[in-house]
Amino acid sequence: MNVIKTILSKLATILMVLIKFMSFMALMLGGAYLLAPMGLINSKDIDMSLFTNTPNDTMMILFNSEYFSGYLFSVTITLVIFVIYLLWSLHEVAVHRAEKMRSSHVQLVFALSLCGLFIHKAWWVLAIIIAFANWSEIGESISNVLRNSRNKTNGLNNVPNEVNKVED
Repeated sequence: MNVIKTILSKLATILMVLIKFMSFMALMLGGAYLLAPMGLINSKDIDMSLFTNTPNDTMMILFNSEYFSGYLFSVTITLVIFVIYLLWSLHEVAVHRAEKMRSSHVQLVFALSLCGLFIHKAWWVLAIIIAFANWSEIGESISNVLRNSRNKTNGLNNVPNEVNKVED
Protein backbone atom coordinates (compact mmCIF):
# COMPACT_ATOMS: atom_id res chain seq x y z
CA MET A 1 0.00 0.00 0.00
CA ASN A 2 2.83 2.42 0.86
CA VAL A 3 4.59 1.58 -2.40
CA ILE A 4 1.50 2.52 -4.40
CA LYS A 5 1.17 5.82 -2.49
CA THR A 6 4.84 6.59 -3.12
CA ILE A 7 4.51 5.84 -6.83
CA LEU A 8 1.35 7.94 -7.12
CA SER A 9 3.04 10.76 -5.23
CA LYS A 10 6.02 10.71 -7.60
CA LEU A 11 3.72 10.60 -10.64
CA ALA A 12 1.71 13.54 -9.28
CA THR A 13 4.92 15.51 -8.78
CA ILE A 14 6.07 14.75 -12.33
CA LEU A 15 2.65 15.69 -13.69
CA MET A 16 2.69 19.01 -11.81
CA VAL A 17 6.16 19.83 -13.16
CA LEU A 18 4.99 19.09 -16.69
CA ILE A 19 1.85 21.19 -16.24
CA LYS A 20 3.90 24.11 -14.89
CA PHE A 21 6.38 23.82 -17.73
CA MET A 22 3.63 23.70 -20.36
CA SER A 23 1.94 26.71 -18.74
CA PHE A 24 5.22 28.61 -18.76
CA MET A 25 5.86 27.78 -22.41
CA ALA A 26 2.30 28.75 -23.36
CA LEU A 27 2.78 32.06 -21.56
CA MET A 28 6.11 32.66 -23.32
CA LEU A 29 4.70 31.80 -26.75
CA GLY A 30 1.68 34.00 -26.07
CA GLY A 31 4.07 36.77 -25.11
CA ALA A 32 6.02 36.14 -28.32
CA TYR A 33 2.81 36.47 -30.34
CA LEU A 34 1.76 39.66 -28.56
CA LEU A 35 5.21 41.24 -28.67
CA ALA A 36 5.98 40.16 -32.26
CA PRO A 37 5.05 43.57 -33.74
CA MET A 38 7.98 45.03 -31.79
CA GLY A 39 10.25 42.81 -33.88
CA LEU A 40 9.43 44.88 -36.94
CA ILE A 41 11.84 47.58 -35.81
CA ASN A 42 14.85 45.30 -36.46
CA SER A 43 16.82 46.34 -39.48
CA LYS A 44 16.64 43.38 -41.87
CA ASP A 45 18.45 45.03 -44.76
CA ILE A 46 21.94 44.68 -43.36
CA ASP A 47 24.67 43.84 -45.83
CA MET A 48 25.98 40.54 -44.44
CA SER A 49 29.21 40.82 -46.42
CA LEU A 50 30.38 43.35 -43.82
CA PHE A 51 30.67 40.59 -41.20
CA THR A 52 33.40 37.96 -41.13
CA ASN A 53 31.44 35.22 -39.35
CA THR A 54 27.85 35.12 -40.55
CA PRO A 55 25.28 32.53 -39.55
CA ASN A 56 23.83 30.21 -42.14
CA ASP A 57 20.61 31.03 -43.97
CA THR A 58 18.42 28.94 -41.67
CA MET A 59 19.66 30.80 -38.61
CA MET A 60 19.19 34.14 -40.35
CA ILE A 61 15.57 33.25 -41.04
CA LEU A 62 15.11 32.55 -37.32
CA PHE A 63 16.93 35.71 -36.24
CA ASN A 64 14.91 37.87 -38.64
CA SER A 65 11.60 36.41 -37.47
CA GLU A 66 9.37 38.84 -35.60
CA TYR A 67 8.09 36.02 -33.41
CA PHE A 68 11.63 35.11 -32.34
CA SER A 69 12.22 38.74 -31.34
CA GLY A 70 8.93 38.75 -29.44
CA TYR A 71 9.90 35.51 -27.69
CA LEU A 72 13.26 36.94 -26.66
CA PHE A 73 11.56 40.07 -25.38
CA SER A 74 9.03 38.08 -23.33
CA VAL A 75 11.81 35.90 -21.89
CA THR A 76 13.79 39.04 -20.99
CA ILE A 77 10.77 40.60 -19.25
CA THR A 78 10.11 37.37 -17.36
CA LEU A 79 13.75 37.11 -16.30
CA VAL A 80 13.81 40.70 -15.04
CA ILE A 81 10.59 40.16 -13.05
CA PHE A 82 12.00 36.93 -11.57
CA VAL A 83 15.24 38.64 -10.51
CA ILE A 84 13.25 41.47 -8.89
CA TYR A 85 11.16 38.85 -7.06
CA LEU A 86 14.31 37.08 -5.81
CA LEU A 87 15.83 40.36 -4.62
CA TRP A 88 12.60 41.22 -2.79
CA SER A 89 12.59 37.76 -1.17
CA LEU A 90 16.17 38.32 -0.03
CA HIS A 91 15.21 41.74 1.28
CA GLU A 92 12.31 40.27 3.30
CA VAL A 93 14.30 37.37 4.80
CA ALA A 94 14.58 39.14 8.16
CA VAL A 95 10.83 39.72 8.42
CA HIS A 96 10.05 36.12 7.51
CA ARG A 97 12.58 34.85 10.05
CA ALA A 98 11.11 37.05 12.80
CA GLU A 99 7.60 35.83 11.96
CA LYS A 100 8.76 32.21 11.92
CA MET A 101 10.39 32.56 15.35
CA ARG A 102 7.25 34.36 16.62
CA SER A 103 9.48 37.16 17.79
CA SER A 104 8.07 40.22 19.49
CA HIS A 105 10.33 42.30 17.24
CA VAL A 106 8.47 41.65 13.97
CA GLN A 107 7.26 45.23 13.55
CA LEU A 108 10.69 46.62 14.42
CA VAL A 109 12.35 44.27 11.93
CA PHE A 110 9.81 45.25 9.25
CA ALA A 111 10.38 48.96 9.89
CA LEU A 112 14.16 48.57 9.81
CA SER A 113 13.87 46.50 6.65
CA LEU A 114 11.92 49.30 4.95
CA CYS A 115 14.45 51.85 6.20
CA GLY A 116 17.13 49.67 4.66
CA LEU A 117 15.26 49.71 1.38
CA PHE A 118 14.71 53.46 1.19
CA ILE A 119 17.31 55.13 3.43
CA HIS A 120 20.51 53.12 3.99
CA LYS A 121 21.46 49.44 3.86
CA ALA A 122 22.87 49.52 7.40
CA TRP A 123 19.29 49.49 8.71
CA TRP A 124 18.65 46.26 6.79
CA VAL A 125 21.76 44.70 8.36
CA LEU A 126 20.47 45.71 11.79
CA ALA A 127 17.11 44.11 10.96
CA ILE A 128 18.91 40.89 9.99
CA ILE A 129 20.85 40.90 13.28
CA ILE A 130 17.70 41.49 15.33
CA ALA A 131 15.75 38.82 13.45
CA PHE A 132 18.40 36.10 13.72
CA ALA A 133 19.54 36.84 17.29
CA ASN A 134 18.50 34.47 20.07
CA TRP A 135 17.09 37.02 22.46
CA SER A 136 16.38 34.58 25.29
CA GLU A 137 20.06 33.57 25.38
CA ILE A 138 21.18 37.20 25.16
CA GLY A 139 18.86 38.17 28.01
CA GLU A 140 20.06 35.25 30.12
CA SER A 141 23.70 36.16 29.48
CA ILE A 142 23.12 39.80 30.45
CA SER A 143 21.29 38.66 33.60
CA ASN A 144 24.20 36.39 34.50
CA VAL A 145 26.69 39.23 34.03
CA LEU A 146 24.62 41.54 36.24
CA ARG A 147 24.09 38.80 38.84
CA ASN A 148 27.81 38.00 38.93
CA SER A 149 28.76 41.68 39.18
CA ARG A 150 26.44 42.14 42.17
CA ASN A 151 27.94 39.11 43.88
CA LYS A 152 31.46 40.43 43.34
CA THR A 153 30.60 43.94 44.59
CA ASN A 154 29.01 42.43 47.71
CA GLY A 155 32.19 40.44 48.27
CA LEU A 156 34.35 43.55 47.76
CA ASN A 157 32.29 45.56 50.26
CA ASN A 158 33.17 43.05 52.95
CA VAL A 159 36.91 43.05 52.16
CA PRO A 160 37.71 46.65 53.26
CA ASN A 161 36.13 46.05 56.66
CA GLU A 162 38.37 43.04 57.18
CA VAL A 163 41.41 45.01 55.98
CA ASN A 164 40.63 47.83 58.41
CA LYS A 165 40.37 45.29 61.27
CA VAL A 166 43.75 43.80 60.38
CA GLU A 167 45.38 47.25 60.24
CA ASP A 168 44.03 48.25 63.67
